[in-house]
Amino acid sequence: MKTIAVLTSGGDAPGMNAAIRAVVRTGLEKGFKVMGVQRGYSGLINGEIFEMGRYSVADIIQRGGTILRTARSEEFKTEAGRIKAVNILKAFGIDGLVVIGGDGSFKGARELSKMGINTIGLPGTIDNDLAYTDYTIGFDTALNTVLDAINKLRDTSSSHERVSIVEVMGRNCGDIALFAGIAGGAESVIIPEKEFDVNLLCRKVLEGKNRGKLHNLIILSEGVGGAQALKKKIQEVTGIETRATVLGHIQRGGSPTAADRILASRLGARAVELLEQGKSSRVVGVRGNEVVDFEIEEALAMESKFNEELYNIANILSY
Repeated sequence: MKTIAVLTSGGDAPGMNAAIRAVVRTGLEKGFKVMGVQRGYSGLINGEIFEMGRYSVADIIQRGGTILRTARSEEFKTEAGRIKAVNILKAFGIDGLVVIGGDGSFKGARELSKMGINTIGLPGTIDNDLAYTDYTIGFDTALNTVLDAINKLRDTSSSHERVSIVEVMGRNCGDIALFAGIAGGAESVIIPEKEFDVNLLCRKVLEGKNRGKLHNLIILSEGVGGAQALKKKIQEVTGIETRATVLGHIQRGGSPTAADRILASRLGARAVELLEQGKSSRVVGVRGNEVVDFEIEEALAMESKFNEELYNIANILSY
């Protein structure tokens, strides 16, 4: 193997640049020629590929987003699109490819592997929804972005004695909401993994008011959705002024935390080591602070285990 490439795919996540940096510099250290693919699988199909050197990744570890850009590609989902991608890789003499993204990106890497391209996946998504790894690149930064917003909303919520609903991202995984709820001292955390009763929620709000609480903070995962509808229901039942804030894509931006930079650096270096060993169709992650790797098929088949302990702690500490 002489030439490897790296791309970012799907939604962007803070720490992707740190991962790109690690792949490029580790690859160069091991004697590889390293290429960058712009705009994910879409750019791959269009041949948007350039050579990267040490200077290409200078001064990027602290930057959010991805210097390689990212995009979604419907064409790549077709057999004809994947054949075109493989032909492009061969035209550039690329033997190995590091794909930074989520489960959809990994499925693409798996298909390329079946077609003879050595592929390694890195978990780049704020959602923390990949079961094979404890944490994904970008999760910690997104969590801290949410926490900062909660701290600010708490000030104004207390001043006006309101209920504040904060809707956070995460798709069908409630980790951002759960972790932010504990760290932000929320009174209620609503996540896809657990059913909730809106009437019990309203009762909890009223009980809090009767105990002298000046405000009530509710963290709602987008996987449950309906922040505005929930706001309307709480206000109707309790008579307490209620506001809903949807944080949206602000959670994907910003300078990555130290935890995300270190995680991305460790995983990026391991990805290159696996390519050096001739490995393919594998994903890299972290478990118990140890870097691990699995077959893509095995990793995607793993079922997420909901953290009941954290959920129970969130409920206990909310009173």
